[in-house]
Amino acid sequence: MSSDTTRATDTTDSAAFWENHYAGVDPQWGTRPNAVLAEAVTALAPEPGGRGDRALDLGCGHGGDALWLASLGWDVTAVDVSATALERVGAGADAAGLADRVHPSRHDLARTFPDGAFDLVTASYFHTPVEIPREQVLRRAAEAVAPGGLLVLVEHASLAPWSWRDGHEDVTFPSPDEVLASLRLGDGWRTERCHAPERTATGPGGETATVTDNVIAVRRAHQD
Repeated sequence: MSSDTTRATDTTDSAAFWENHYAGVDPQWGTRPNAVLAEAVTALAPEPGGRGDRALDLGCGHGGDALWLASLGWDVTAVDVSATALERVGAGADAAGLADRVHPSRHDLARTFPDGAFDLVTASYFHTPVEIPREQVLRRAAEAVAPGGLLVLVEHASLAPWSWRDGHEDVTFPSPDEVLASLRLGDGWRTERCHAPERTATGPGGETATVTDNVIAVRRAHQD
């Protein structure tokens, strides 16, 4: 396991919020892959062919998606602003025998972004109460997709009862079409998914609720 802790090491509002958040969360919460993301990746992303195919997981939390991708053979850069979350991702990778394919990397994505191009870029529920240039970050995520690669975004389109935003009546969510438009992709991209399916979600206390997700998946064209 390699871990980049040289960036975003100073305390920011985002880092402080998410450190406090993870301090109060069961370390086992979020260690399974997001089912919506897993379905999209399984259907749309080619399986790694032993060529060191690279994946980037933005806002990885406890690493459920990153560890799942690594188990399929992806070489995964797992990014979060929380050092606590990344330590747990690293421990999970070690325990699963995936340390050589999971690379925790600390970034406040409003300020720094991982270098390089990736065959798969994912962001599951990239929402935060801290003000950040969210659309700018997601456009940067699209820029990081290699030719022929895939960007998959899974986002809240409704509030679950256990959400840290539950009770805020002024919360609104963009439509999947609005999210797609905000990426400003231009030519050279093909839309694979842009919809808002419902599903039954399970909260940290085992409670369930019907929620809606925005799912956006776009593929960058191969270069001639």
